[in-house]
Amino acid sequence: MIAPTKPTNEAERLAALESYNILDSLPEEDYDGITRIAAQICDVPIALISLIDKDRQWFKSRHGLDVTEAPREISFCGHAISEEQNALMIEDARKDERFFDNPLVVNAPNVVFYGGVPLKTDNGLPLGTLCVIDSKPRVLSDGQKNALDALSRQVINLLTLRKRNVELNDLVGKLEDKNVDLEQFAYVAAHDIKSPLSNIASLADIFLAENRNKLEQDGVHLIELILKSTEHLYKFLDRLMEYSTKIDQLENSKEDLSFAEFKDSIDVYYSSNATLELTFITALERLRINHIIVSQILTNLINNAEKYNDKAIAQVDVAISETPTHYKFSVSDNGPGIRADFHEKIFNIFVKLSKQDKHGVEGSGLGLAIVKKLVTRLGGDIEVKSKPNEGAVFSFTILK
Repeated sequence: MIAPTKPTNEAERLAALESYNILDSLPEEDYDGITRIAAQICDVPIALISLIDKDRQWFKSRHGLDVTEAPREISFCGHAISEEQNALMIEDARKDERFFDNPLVVNAPNVVFYGGVPLKTDNGLPLGTLCVIDSKPRVLSDGQKNALDALSRQVINLLTLRKRNVELNDLVGKLEDKNVDLEQFAYVAAHDIKSPLSNIASLADIFLAENRNKLEQDGVHLIELILKSTEHLYKFLDRLMEYSTKIDQLENSKEDLSFAEFKDSIDVYYSSNATLELTFITALERLRINHIIVSQILTNLINNAEKYNDKAIAQVDVAISETPTHYKFSVSDNGPGIRADFHEKIFNIFVKLSKQDKHGVEGSGLGLAIVKKLVTRLGGDIEVKSKPNEGAVFSFTILK
């Protein structure tokens, strides 16, 4: 018996095999179906998907054989992966100096005929073989050889799909970890901001109580605006903390509120903005929505419409309607408009139409990407219709 030699790129080959995370995995019907078909096409009792590990051959699928692995030093497949040809065909192992006294030939399963096609990666690294075995001499026809070759490619396709799924699951796991970190950061940041915000509100309240009679009406109004804004911001931070800790629950959490309540919750953020004219248009009297997320979507769109507007007064209209299954929101503005070739791109992360907004602040290119993510999570879609110098209309839907 002559033991199989190891390929010159053995370390690279083993690393490739390990990357598929397939060794010692449970049986799978997709692989077992291939060995059944291979045995039937070649009219043999045994068909195997054999993967060559460091010191053993392990059978991902075995048709007609009970054992799950065998030593590599006596394996036929160990020879097959070292062959320069596309396949190793042994018509009668008893007459081959490499195998005549091999334990697999002398004892069960009494291998006489062996036909193995290497399972090669895109880089040409052989992971193992798809092989057929018989206890009597035989010769495969060209059609049977072609069928084995085609089936071997299907095995590689399955392995590649498995590897991609493993990589995707790993990526999802990493992204989930990052999301947890971001949610924890948002929670801590909101918590830390609430304390000085509370101090600002308290000081403003004390100042107003002690000086109301000394201030002109405009001054009193400004202090009241500070108190009102801090109150709403405090509530928003509460929502942010809740959102950060209960994102999965909030995604499906809806509340029933009047349109007036909803409108007021948005208006308060812009009550002191003299360059924004915000109008709501709807026939709806009540909404059942995820108030936190919808408010975040709308304020992002309204902020963009104001910040990147080229007019003295930014006119922004928010229209709300419904279908039997969705609410539809449209945010239109009188801004500079958006070229058609940017209508899709602006929802991609880090894409910015302008380096700075009209206040000289550089954007991050995250706003519309976040909006699209939130809309998608609420079971809807978002689009923009716009022409240069004709403003823009951002329309999004959310599932009821």
